[in-house]
Amino acid sequence: MFKKFNILLGILVAADIFIWGQILFKNNSGDLGLYFLDVGQGDSQLILADGIKIMIDGGPVNGKALENLAKLLPSSDRYIDLLVLTHPQLDHYGGFIDVLKNYNVGSFIASGRKGESDAYLSLVEIIKDKKIPYIALIEGSVIRYKDLSLEVLSPSLKNLSSSELNDTSLVILLKDGDLKVLYTGDIGANVEKELAGKYDLSAQVLKVGHHGSRFSSSKEFLGELQPKIAIIEVGKNTYGHPTSAALGRLADVGAQVFRTDVNGLLGLVFKDGILKTYTY
Repeated sequence: MFKKFNILLGILVAADIFIWGQILFKNNSGDLGLYFLDVGQGDSQLILADGIKIMIDGGPVNGKALENLAKLLPSSDRYIDLLVLTHPQLDHYGGFIDVLKNYNVGSFIASGRKGESDAYLSLVEIIKDKKIPYIALIEGSVIRYKDLSLEVLSPSLKNLSSSELNDTSLVILLKDGDLKVLYTGDIGANVEKELAGKYDLSAQVLKVGHHGSRFSSSKEFLGELQPKIAIIEVGKNTYGHPTSAALGRLADVGAQVFRTDVNGLLGLVFKDGILKTYTY
């Protein structure tokens, strides 16, 4: 129940609620696996670090989150330390309902912003029924495990109250030695601009915002990041994701782009400072 983590909180709320190449980084703290799950039109990521398991978003209600976890975790391993919800939209939390029914979970982390659908109410009920601690984090919060840190860069209190749910997304910067990975939820160019004005956003790996929408991955934002690898989590959709505009801007900064609708489940595995990229 969260004993292994040191959490510095911006706010704490009791809620009612295939190998393609190698890149060398220095001083990584050991093995680290970053997985971008193939859940269709939605987001879901898994972080494996020295036995710790952190799942960011669960994708839509389609069973694919469980299918992906079964490929990555032994069938006997039914525990996930943290579930992290970036924002309460169905394509980000729907799959968590199945995960919570099939795995024991140490704590559930979100921004505190509530969803309004019946599926969200079902999510809250199962969190309550299983007595899983709910921790709300905002800008300035940090989760630490040994040399690994997850820094919450957004939402600010202002963005948390936005009428646009995408603006409320938890934006998380993972750091491990020289490695930096930015998880962006569904933020758009307006929040990207704010973050670029506040932080050093340089990162080798980017989870592309909003499934490659034309309203995200702005030229200025990508110029600050200069990502070597960019992952777009996307499936069949009517929105035109990923858009040619977003793909063009990623190409302009030289990012190697992977897409879950093309490449499937993607794993970035770091061992002794070497990155290997796998598709499944």
